[in-house]
Amino acid sequence: MSTARTTGTTSAAGKAGPAGPAGPVRAAARPATRSARPVRIGPRAAAALVLVTLIGIVAFGWPLLADRQSGLAHSQDAPWLFAALLPLLVAVVVATIADNGMDAKAVAMLGVLAAVGAALRPLGAGTAGLEPMFFLMVLSGRVLGPGFGFVLGSVTMFASALLTGGVGPWMPFQMLALGWFSLGAGLLPGPDRIRGRWELGMLAAYGFVGSFAYGTIMNLQGWVILQGMGQGVSFHPGDPVPQNLARFVAYCLATSLGWDLGRAALTVVLTLTLGATLLKALRRATRKAAFDAPISFDSGV
Repeated sequence: MSTARTTGTTSAAGKAGPAGPAGPVRAAARPATRSARPVRIGPRAAAALVLVTLIGIVAFGWPLLADRQSGLAHSQDAPWLFAALLPLLVAVVVATIADNGMDAKAVAMLGVLAAVGAALRPLGAGTAGLEPMFFLMVLSGRVLGPGFGFVLGSVTMFASALLTGGVGPWMPFQMLALGWFSLGAGLLPGPDRIRGRWELGMLAAYGFVGSFAYGTIMNLQGWVILQGMGQGVSFHPGDPVPQNLARFVAYCLATSLGWDLGRAALTVVLTLTLGATLLKALRRATRKAAFDAPISFDSGV
């Protein structure tokens, strides 16, 4: 009897010896460790994201191709962009839900993270470009995926504009730019390939570069409507695109380099100091929410 019990225990532990009846049953009963997976992007959600990105590129870049007689006031096209952006954001969410990528738990997490991001923005008040919500967008996009990240960035900017009174013709452009910023974090190499300190370093580097990219894109929105600046930095409607782009680079270096550097530096510092804790919390919440779990209905009552 004692020999049989020892043999069964040895087999259950995975060592050499004949498998007892309790060994395989005991091993199968152990729950597998579940990894946190981002919100999945289906074909319809991807198509909606591509469409809103194309509209955003046209909205930011059309003045560079306009002639001298065209009205170059983003205050005129901003309401049209906002009217197109809102239904497209809803379309991304609806398409993700239809593709079984987002459920009520994901929508609830979207609301919580957007509220936290909106509350973080007034802490810096835009002083020297210090905006602490950018590091939250990097980590959220990393854990929850590019589609979720784009919607989160846009909704967070919209909510923060209402909170801080920053509603104006620039708001839809800010929503697009921050949405792209969060989407890019979700497109970085997956956590199954890069983890630990290397992951934090990668996210900090992305936050640094992405902060400058956000500032540069937003400069393009305001630069084309500013007049009366020096010949070397002013936008000249109808001039060749390379000449205007050279003036635009000079404008960015002269006016916004310090602001973008402050935003980038704060994003790097917060990512390196708080990133590991927040990544762990977001992944734990995502794992418990089980966004990728298949939905089934029991026919029996």
